[in-house]
Amino acid sequence: MKKIKEAKEAKETKETKPKKMKKKWGTMIPLMLGMFVKKADTNLYPAIQAEVADRFRGMLAFEADLCVGCKLCEKVCPTDAIKIERIEGIEEKRYNAVVQLDKCIFCGQCVDTCRKDALRNTSDFELACSDKNSLTVKL
Repeated sequence: MKKIKEAKEAKETKETKPKKMKKKWGTMIPLMLGMFVKKADTNLYPAIQAEVADRFRGMLAFEADLCVGCKLCEKVCPTDAIKIERIEGIEEKRYNAVVQLDKCIFCGQCVDTCRKDALRNTSDFELACSDKNSLTVKL
């Protein structure tokens, strides 16, 4: 029993004692040399295309043939970024979707509520532009 108590006490004193600091240059030089050999953590994005997940919510795609004009997507959009417009001059009912990309937060609520699956998210994420007017897109 005495040996067990002595072992516990020795263990406790080891844990509470501060570790001895290594020499000043003892840890810095290996760390710096390791940085030169280590592979970079970032991607080479423009040169190598980035991979996106299967369920990535990128740019919207609209199939006008499937749209019935119920405008549920407009109602559920938290930022009012999507508008459904009827195409004039055609006897049959056809609709276009107009999306304001500067307002859209790509939440996917419009896609989830569309009963006819006329809206879907694509994997396109390169949407940067230099003109604000080009952010309003007719789909």
